This record gives sequence, structure tokens and C-alpha cells, in this order.
Amino acid sequence: MSTEHVLDDRRDDHPQRPPHRTRARVRAMANKVPEVTVWFWVIKVLTTGMGETASDYLARLLGPVPAVALGGLALAAALVVQLSARRYVAWIYWTAIVMVSVFGTMAADVLHVGLGVPYTVSTPAFLLALGIVFALWYAVERTLSIHSVHTRRREAFYWAAVLATFALGTAAGDLTATAGFGYLGSVVLFGVAICVPALAHRGGMLGAVAAFWTAYVVTRPLGASIADWMALPAARGGLGLGLGPVTLSWTAAILALVGYLAVSRADVTPRPGSVTR
Repeated sequence: MSTEHVLDDRRDDHPQRPPHRTRARVRAMANKVPEVTVWFWVIKVLTTGMGETASDYLARLLGPVPAVALGGLALAAALVVQLSARRYVAWIYWTAIVMVSVFGTMAADVLHVGLGVPYTVSTPAFLLALGIVFALWYAVERTLSIHSVHTRRREAFYWAAVLATFALGTAAGDLTATAGFGYLGSVVLFGVAICVPALAHRGGMLGAVAAFWTAYVVTRPLGASIADWMALPAARGGLGLGLGPVTLSWTAAILALVGYLAVSRADVTPRPGSVTR
């Protein structure tokens, strides 16, 4: 459903409402996700790595159960704030993404470490879950485009898909890391993999929506593999920088970039009829 259709429906339901006020409300709901720019992909990779090391650090510091409970509460609070916003706000959106990253990592780790589910089982299970979310989203809304996330229902589907991609990416990254590739090998593997949808889209072999979601999934194991390689000791194939320092440094980078976007608004979708300079 287009913005114009929503506008027409609201006019019919509330004929006394001035048209300019109706348009303002529709546009306020139109921008709930950022424009896909280079900043989007850089911050996305940073959040995935930070979520990986932060999850492991909290699990060691607090214990697995308290860490999962704290992560779940923080995710719920972040999503409530995000869903309550009338438009895209950089710090609100990326806080929610960070919490999805942390909790998505915890969910995948609990299945493997806590319940003993092998990555060869959890990876296809999360892939199936993501496929179900996409199927339901498309069946109800007839689109999977992030440029049309302007209703509460579409936003709910969007965040369900985001959570599934993080859990899938975590399991897939751990699967390759423990299957002989190692963390550095996984960085190379997923670094090459993320180029595939971009090249396929440029070559006209893959649509924009499919290319976006494919790359979105791959950013999770890519960022997590980089962070693990930096944090873990040399005995496990890493640089040995430590979970705490890597988490803090990646968090600082995220804050700096999100702060830049909040000020510059470089990732905000222009409103219909607006003039850009």
C-alpha cells in the first residue's frame, strides 16, 4: 500500500481533518528506517561485531542466565522506544539494532552452549525462521522493501526479520569458525560473500530487495568474525586484544558515526515535495 493510499483512507475516515495535517502525520510515519548508504553498512558491521563481543563479555561477567535476562529486557525497552517514534531517529534506531545484535548473539549461543544444539542444526533452523518471517511479511504486505516501512505492522515484520538475521548470522559465523576456517578465514569468506549480492545486483541478476537482505544477513557473521578475531587469544586464532577492549572500541566507533548521522541527517529519507540542496 502506498503513502497515497494511506492518505486517501485517512481522509475518508476523518473528513473534518485538514489535508495538510493528514499529510504531516503520514510523512511522520514514512521514515522509520534509514536510507541505505555507505554509513549504514559500516555501522551495521560495527554493531554486529560489538554485539558478538558484548554478549560474550556479559555472559562471563554476569553468568549466562542473568546476561540473557538483562539482554532481553534491554531489547524490549529499545524496541518499545523505536516503535513509539513517529519517524526515523538515528540514535533510537541504532540503539535498537545494537540490542538486537547483543540478544541475537545470546539466543544463538544459548542454543549451542546451554542446550547443546549443534551449529549444523541451529543455522538451518534460523534460516527457516527467517524464511517464515519473509513469507508472512510478503503474504500480508506484498513487499519486503525497507523503503515501505511506514506502518506499525510493517515495522513489526521488519524487526522480526532483523532479529532472525542476527541469530542466523551468529550461528553461521560460529559454524564456519569451528568447521576449519577459523576466525580470520571466516572474515575472508564472508568478506567475499558480501560482494556477491552487490555484484549480482549490478549485473541485473538479483533484485534490489533480495540483494539488500542477502547482504544484510552476511554482515552479521562478517562483523562477528572480525570482532572475534580481534578479541580472542592467539591460541584460538585471534589477536588477543580482549573482549572488553574490543567491545569498548567498537562502541565508541558506533557512537561517533551515529552522532555524525544525527547531526548531518545524511541517512534521512527526504520528505515528498522537499527541496534538497
